[in-house]
Amino acid sequence: MIAADTSTWIAFFAGERGEDVQILDKALADRQVLMVPAVLAELLSDSQIPVSTAESLKELPLMQIETGYWQRAGELRARVLAKGRKARLGDAHRTKLRGPRHPPADTRPRLSCVRGDCGFKFRD
Repeated sequence: MIAADTSTWIAFFAGERGEDVQILDKALADRQVLMVPAVLAELLSDSQIPVSTAESLKELPLMQIETGYWQRAGELRARVLAKGRKARLGDAHRTKLRGPRHPPADTRPRLSCVRGDCGFKFRD
């Protein structure tokens, strides 16, 4: 199971092809994705998110937040920053789920197809 961050979801819906997007795409096809509640809240915070996209995101199973989760998240972020890497906080991403690269809502598949057996593939 994986849990993707907000920037990966935005890249996925924008049709980008980075390594993180390819991993998310494969995990969706294998029904191995959990949604992090903080990421879901951030994605749904965009007041102009297409209804079909919002509904699809809400269909994913939510990751259960266990005691100590936020402490571990903070400690992990500290280790990443100590290595000179970037590690945005959940609410620091400013890219929106809309724009010229975002496919029209009626051409975007619902995630239930990936979780079910409708035979649809996101990308080849």
